Formats: sequence, structure tokens, C-alpha cells
Amino acid sequence: MGIAIQLPDGNVLEYEQPVSAGKVAEDISPGLARAAVAAVVDGTAVDLATAMGEGTHRLQILTARDDASLEILRHTTAHVMAMAVRRLYGPKVQYSIGPALVDDFQYGFYYDFDLPEPISSEDLPKIQAEMAKIVAEDLPLTRVELSVEEARTRFADLGQDYKIEMIDDLVANEGVDTVSLYEQGDFTDLCRGPHLPSTRKVGKAFKLLSVAGAYWRGDESRKMLTRVYGVAFFDKKDLAAHLERIEQARKRDHRVLGKQLGLFMISDDVGPGLPLWLPKGTIIRMELEGWLRAELLKRGYQAVITPHIGKIDLYRTSGHYPYYEHGLFPTMETGQDAGYLLKPMNCPHHIQIYKVEQRSYRDLPVRLSEFGTVYRFEQSGELSGLIRVRGFTQDDAHIFCTPEQLAAEIESCVDLTCYVLQTLELTDYRVRIGLRDPDSEKYIGSAENWDLAEDNIRGVVRKLGMDYTEEPGEAAFYGPKIDFVVTDCIGREWQLGTIQVDYNLPERFGLEYVGADNAVHRPVMVHRAPLGSPERFIGILIEHFGGAFPVWLSPVQVAVLPVSEKTAEYAEKVADAARQAGLRVELDSGADKIGARIRRWTMQKVPALFVVGAREAEAGTVAVRVRGRGEAGAFPLAEAVAALVREAATRGTKKAFPVEEG
Repeated sequence: MGIAIQLPDGNVLEYEQPVSAGKVAEDISPGLARAAVAAVVDGTAVDLATAMGEGTHRLQILTARDDASLEILRHTTAHVMAMAVRRLYGPKVQYSIGPALVDDFQYGFYYDFDLPEPISSEDLPKIQAEMAKIVAEDLPLTRVELSVEEARTRFADLGQDYKIEMIDDLVANEGVDTVSLYEQGDFTDLCRGPHLPSTRKVGKAFKLLSVAGAYWRGDESRKMLTRVYGVAFFDKKDLAAHLERIEQARKRDHRVLGKQLGLFMISDDVGPGLPLWLPKGTIIRMELEGWLRAELLKRGYQAVITPHIGKIDLYRTSGHYPYYEHGLFPTMETGQDAGYLLKPMNCPHHIQIYKVEQRSYRDLPVRLSEFGTVYRFEQSGELSGLIRVRGFTQDDAHIFCTPEQLAAEIESCVDLTCYVLQTLELTDYRVRIGLRDPDSEKYIGSAENWDLAEDNIRGVVRKLGMDYTEEPGEAAFYGPKIDFVVTDCIGREWQLGTIQVDYNLPERFGLEYVGADNAVHRPVMVHRAPLGSPERFIGILIEHFGGAFPVWLSPVQVAVLPVSEKTAEYAEKVADAARQAGLRVELDSGADKIGARIRRWTMQKVPALFVVGAREAEAGTVAVRVRGRGEAGAFPLAEAVAALVREAATRGTKKAFPVEEG
């Protein structure tokens, strides 16, 4: 029959004997063979040494220019790092897992080690130097298939207990009888691959970044291992650009800025993952929530309030328990009921409000909204400032509608989310449709309901002409969803607004309405949250704006600074005028020099400074300094105040002190 190799350009190469992807690359051109790093055969990424047997095969040779190659480079670099650590710290080093990371903003790979002695970031240059030696040795990476028993024996001889446990897990979970290993020099690892053909292909554009602790298997009851993070690229320019983005992210870290600007805190006495909002941070949150509440009223939503706990049986009915069981706080036993849970989600409570009265089709849609606090017991190692917490609020709403109303309601939710992101200057985003994974058992409800919900979502997104991607496995457990994935000013992606279509919870709770035909019908639910969570959203905003919030969100909108005591009285008049106009004002009549006070409030990222000296006091003006620009000139007091009020009221669409052209 022979072997036919179909290339991306449509050409077909024929062979009589099994042929490797690398050999095909050589036959195409010597240049391609030199540039090749791996291949894709019949849709699967493989090593260049992978042989193709009888039949027809689709082949793509991967080079550094292909996106898929970056993951392979980073995976091989992780193996090089593990080999370097074992060389430096001896045969007692145990290595567990070392995956490539392609969606992480900062890191490109890591490896977890059980070490005979502790290491720190100070040891990274030494490890990196050893990695460079391994790269220069040009060691081939060879794939070996062994039986489970042979592999267990091999790793037992190497003293690699974690690898033996991983093999046992593969047998138990996947029923394998063989496993693949990769060898490079005297280093052997359990790995599915694929990998670069040799260590030389790793090149020089890699860097180790940090050392951290990580529990084996993410289980706090297991041993704490040492995790070493790094990143790798094919080009040194890409590495340099990446390191610059990391530095920008470090400067914008919301945990650092939150402390510097007095926005929030985490108290050990209260507990990790439970943020306390300080007065200035509370202003930001209240402004954000107040604006959104007003917008929801305009759009026909009704506000509700629900308790922070509920009976466990409520969440059993919804499916949140046991779906979220491992991420919940422990059940509260009362001795009288089955037990209570800290609320993991708001939807079961809103469903009870819908059920409180009989509904007619004339009542629908019913739109219930709440800034409701929910609780998840996140692992301590996953907590991060406001971004990942244990107690957080959702700008939640649940819409109960007829099937005929569904498309319009989804479209309205999309419009609201786009409006929120546009207003908050988060205009670079992509739309992702999260679908169920048909091979997973985590989803509730019938396949028919899922197909219908997925078609509903696709129909609206297509009608609106939005570009989108579909990602199986990203759906909520009760329904598919539209996610808005935002790219911030330094290139990081964040999943923010979400819209979910749900035919399943109405069935589980027996929701009804009486239709125009006087028969009982089942409503459809839409879950939606344009912010997602104010905590997480504000954490992202802090970093996106670098703490320099737009005027309407700034905790202090203007600082008034008298040049000396002689103008202190006029400064008080200026501050009072700004307050009476509704601005948030700080008056700084401190004894230090005006230059020091200007620096202090500039560091606090206040949008405008009104500096008043004898000249301004006499003329009834203020000397305005604008954040990021410096001196903007002298303005009559009433005009300057009105300009700031206008910018705050229009949420930045009308700038207070625009730069004059020409």
C-alpha cells in the first residue's frame, strides 16, 4: 500500500518504508531540517524521530515560528533544568512534575523537587549556568517505551519515588500497561512528550525566575516541595521583552499599590483571603457598585438581598454541593437540620425568590440582581491579594424568561458587559464561548438542553457580529457561557464578565410560569456578572491603571496645597468649594515645603492638584497640576472645580483640563 505524506501546501510525498518526520524535513530542504523542532502528525504534536507507517498521514513540520513550538521548547527546558539540579545537588534529588506553561503571564515552565538541602533565588544563577553547559553538550532526547513494571524498576533504581507514584496513578486512572520515558545523557524522566530533538535546540534565551514552595499534588497534607520557575523563548529579543513586561507587572502589583495607596489590607487575625477594605478602597468600590446599580435600574433589574448561609440541601438540589464540595468551608452542624453552608453561589437563593409567587408569562422576564457575598475555601498557596480570595462579592443577576425572550435577554447582557468594559477603559478583549466537554461527568442536565443552550449563545454572538472562539470544557456545570477575556495595558489576559444560559436549574427546582395558553411552562435562566467580582475586578483595575484611577473612581479627586501659611485661609475656601460641588478633597497645609507636598500627592496618584499662592489668592484662581502632565495653568476657582466635576460625571469622556492643540 505504501506511505503517503500530505504536506500543508497540498503536496504529497510517497515512501515505501516507515519514515520519520525529521527525515521528511530533510527531504523537503536542508534549511527546513535545520530549523525543525518537532512535528504535527495527523493532528498530534510529536518528536521529529516519530515514524509514520503504512497509510496516509498529514504532516506539519514545526519550527520556531509556529506557536505550538513554544510549549515544546519550554517543556524541554524544564527537563534540562531538572538534569542541572540533579547534577548540582546529587543523586538524592527527587524530581516530580515539570510542565510547560503557555498561558501564564510570568512563567514558562517549572519543576518541583524534593531536595536534600534547601535552595533560594540566590542559587538560580548557578543552576542556569549548569543548564547552559547541558545545552552546549547537544544531548539528544530519546523517547523510550517501557512496560509499567520495567519503568517502575528503572525509577526505583534511580530513587525516584514520585515517578513511581505517578506510574501507579496512570495504571489506576488510565489503565495503561506501558509508559513513555525520555532520556538525555544520564538523565531519565517519565514524560508523554513531545520534545526538541536535542538540548542544543533550547538555545540561550531562557532564564530562571524564582523559587517557591508547592505541596505534592497540591495537597496540604503531603510534603512541601521546592518549585523552581523559569521562562524560555527561541529569541533573546522575545525574552528581553518578556522580562520587561514582568518588571512592569511588578511595579503595578495591586498588593503593593493597595498598601501604598491605602486601599485594602489582609489581616492575619481576620484570616487569609479575607480582605478588609480601607476607607479609600471603599470609595472605589462604592463608586463602582453605585454606578452599576443605577445602570441596572435603568435596564429593568430588581435588587434583592440574600443571607450569607443556607441549608446544605439547597445546594444539593442546585448541584453546587457536591460539585464545589472540596472548595467550600466546612459544613456548620446545628443538631436540628442537615447542616448549613457558607453560601458558595447566589443563584439558589434567587431561585427561591422567583418561586415565592406564581408567575405569569406577563411577569417575565424577571431580572433579580444582587451584590452578594459568597465563600470558597481556596488553598492558601493560591490566595493573592484581591485577585484570589476566600470571601468575595459577585455582581450577580439572574434573569428568568420565556424561551422566546431568551435571545433578547442574552443580547442585553452582552450590551451591558460591553458598556461596563468600555466605561472602565478595558477595550481590548476577546469573546470565548465555553462549552461542555461531552466526555466529562461534571455537567448536569440532558444533552438536549445543553445543545439548545449552546445554540442560543452561538446565535446571539453571531447576530452581533462578534469574533469568538469555542472552548470545550469551559462551561459552567449547569450551562454554557460567554466569557469576556480582557487584555490589560501590559498584555495580560483576565477573564472578567460572564453570561451563562441555564435550562437545568429551572428543572432541578421545578420553576414554572403560566403561559398565554394557560398551561404551565418552564422558564429559562440567564446568569450574568459583568464585573465577575468587585474584589477581583478592582485588583485588576489597580494594576491596569497602575493605581492612577480615572477621576470618577479616584478616592481623592483633588488635593489643595497652599504655598505657605499666608494662603492657608484661601486654600480652605478652595477646598470647601470643591467639597460643596461634590468632589473628594484633601487639604494639605503641612509645614513641609510645597515641593515636598506636591511630590507626596503625586505619589498618591491624585488626578489634580490645586496649588494656591498669593497670586492665586488675590485673583481667585488656582494653579492646576494634572497627573502625568504637570502644570496645566491657572484657572478661575469655579471653572477649575466645574471642570473636574464634569470629568467625573461623564466618567472621563469630557476631560477637565485637555491639552491644547497647536
